[in-house]
Amino acid sequence: MDWFNLGSFVVIIWVIIAFCLPDWKKVVWPKIEQDKSFQHIVLATLFLLSILWSAQAGVKDGLKIHFLALTTLTMMYGWRMAFLISIPAMVANHWIQGVSLVLLPSSLVLSALLPILISYFVFLLSYHYLPRNIFVFIFVAGFFNGAITGSLHLLINSFYHLSVGHYDWETIQHNYFIFVPLLAFPEGLLNGMSLAVLTVFKPEWLRVFSDRDYIYNHYHKK
Repeated sequence: MDWFNLGSFVVIIWVIIAFCLPDWKKVVWPKIEQDKSFQHIVLATLFLLSILWSAQAGVKDGLKIHFLALTTLTMMYGWRMAFLISIPAMVANHWIQGVSLVLLPSSLVLSALLPILISYFVFLLSYHYLPRNIFVFIFVAGFFNGAITGSLHLLINSFYHLSVGHYDWETIQHNYFIFVPLLAFPEGLLNGMSLAVLTVFKPEWLRVFSDRDYIYNHYHKK
C-alpha cells in the first residue's frame, strides 16, 4: 500500500466514524427498520450503481472512464449516506473488473468521496445563493452539478496518476484528459434527467428536496 492509499484509508475511516455512522444511527437505520420500501430503494440503488460503474471504457490500466451518477446519489441520500452506499458498490466494481482491493482506499477517495463532496458543495451554493425553485434544482443542482462533478473527477484522477508517476502527461492527456469535455454533457444529462423524474414523480426519495423550499417558498419570508 503506497502513501496515498494509506492516507486515503485513514481519511475514509475518519469520515465514516465522525460523520457517516452518526447519520446512519440517528436517521438512516431507523428509517430502514420502519419503512420496508426504503430498504428496497437502497438495495436497488446499490445494484444500479454497481452495474453503471462496471460499464467502463479506456485503453490504459487505471485510466478508465464511466458515468458516476454520484450527484443523483447525493441528492437522494445526502453526502454521508451516499458515501456509505458507494463503498459496497466500489467493492463490487473492483471485483467485477479484477482490480486489487489494495487500491480500494484511493478509488473510494478519488471516485466516490471527492465527487460526492463536490456535488454536495455545488448543491449548497445553489441552495443559498440562487432562487429556490424546482427549475434551479433540476438544472443547477442536477445538470450543471453532474457536469462539473464528472469533469472535476477526471481532472483529479489525471493529476493523481501524473503525481504518482503512473503515466506521463502526454499519455494522460491523449488517453484520459481528452474525455473531459466529451463526458461533461452526458454526465450532466444523466443526473439532470434523473432529478427531473424524481422531483416530479418521487420527490420523497430526494433527501435534500423540500416542497416548502422549492415549490411553496413564495409563501415564506426569506
